Amino acid sequence: MADGGSRDGLRGRDLIGLGGLLAGSVIGCTALGYLLDQAAGSDPVFTLVGIAIGMVGGGVGFWVRVRSALRDPGSS
Repeated sequence: MADGGSRDGLRGRDLIGLGGLLAGSVIGCTALGYLLDQAAGSDPVFTLVGIAIGMVGGGVGFWVRVRSALRDPGSS
């Protein structure tokens, strides 16, 4: 478009936000799992569970944001 708008649903800042969402969810859940391991005295159990939850949560959040951006490009 001539007015600077984009028909694409995802621009550079949107992609940076998606990367932050993925990294933040994995790092945050891993840190939470590590803290739970330290409190419970169980070495890698909660850390591994936190990694898995972070990966699944980040993937779901990524999918929801990309799907909504591709369905309605004007709203993002």
